[in-house]
Amino acid sequence: MTVSIRDAARPFTGGALTALLSPATRLLGLGEPTHGVEAFLELRNELFRHLVEYEGYRSIILESDCLSALAADAYITDGIGTLDDAMSLGFGHHLGASPANRELLRWMRAYNEQRPPRERLHFYGFDGPLEMTGPAGPRPALTALHDYLAAHLDLAWSRETLDALLGPDQRWTNPAATTDPTQSVGRTPEARELRLIADDLRALLTAHTPHLTAATSPDDRWRADLYARTAAGLLRYHAGMADTAATRVGTLMCLRDAMMADNLDAIIDREARRGPTLAFAHNRHLQKDKSRWLLPEGWGPLAGRTLEWWSAGAIVGTRLGDQYAFAATTFGTRGSDVPQPDTLEGLLSALPDARAVIDPVRLTAVLDRKPTPRVPADHTYLPLDPATTGQTDAIVFVKEI
Repeated sequence: MTVSIRDAARPFTGGALTALLSPATRLLGLGEPTHGVEAFLELRNELFRHLVEYEGYRSIILESDCLSALAADAYITDGIGTLDDAMSLGFGHHLGASPANRELLRWMRAYNEQRPPRERLHFYGFDGPLEMTGPAGPRPALTALHDYLAAHLDLAWSRETLDALLGPDQRWTNPAATTDPTQSVGRTPEARELRLIADDLRALLTAHTPHLTAATSPDDRWRADLYARTAAGLLRYHAGMADTAATRVGTLMCLRDAMMADNLDAIIDREARRGPTLAFAHNRHLQKDKSRWLLPEGWGPLAGRTLEWWSAGAIVGTRLGDQYAFAATTFGTRGSDVPQPDTLEGLLSALPDARAVIDPVRLTAVLDRKPTPRVPADHTYLPLDPATTGQTDAIVFVKEI
């Protein structure tokens, strides 16, 4: 069987991966099976350089705070601030500590320095301002949207009105609300009023598009729409935080990926005339099939429950069709965690290359049985489901991390 599997695999290169994709691809999602492993980020950097230099890609999107990413993009495109500033201000989820992320920004800035604006690379985040301790407050996004509109329109709400409804930021960022919905302010009368205002402001942004397009720059107009999406998404998420139903955590997963999908849509539209885009995130946020997560110990009464939700990739893939491609990454051995021989990762570990690209169609054709699902050694790793590998366009395998 190993010889047949070898027929479905090639040593990893950017060209070997893109050879498996539709030429119509506008968005390529590269997933990682776990966070915090530099090998996957280094592989991403290598792929992105190939995509830029040989495939016409001009942007990259990370699973990071969409608002913070503006600081990283300003450094990359226009040299605003320093690399240290971009690393400290331009990422969420503590991703600014990653050497591979630092190398990514350094390379993108060097690439852009001698190029005109229309050819420069752009950097985006597509996650909401959400951390493990809870979501950020809506103040930065909502007030930025208000200020943009107030400079050109007569609004029914003042900044003082917004500040009074928002109250202290600590009300919104209380970490106790992560596990206790009664600690959340997401369904207070003030929060409900703010959701209505955010919706009305976004409607004004759309209704006055001709005037705002003529009066402001395309970049300012795009950022205003980002603020509108983020304010509405955060207020919706805070309302979900206050939900006392047993389905609360699953609802929050759905809301997060819906926010991610909206951001992907907006970025793809913005980049449409410049070239395709690479998105990098966890496999569960980019896969085309339904995402599942078995909650581990430590989740109290929810431990052992399986959450299901549609990923941002599945949502956007429905809209884009063959213009969306997904490459799932997985690995073989990590320390004492060695895959069983009858699992997908165990079978792929017999390949001779340290990194390989596998054609899922050919792999399925040569296997005489479905591999046994891998049981992860810890909850930070979510293995590929062998039953759904046919819904991936490519599999990237790293033998050891």
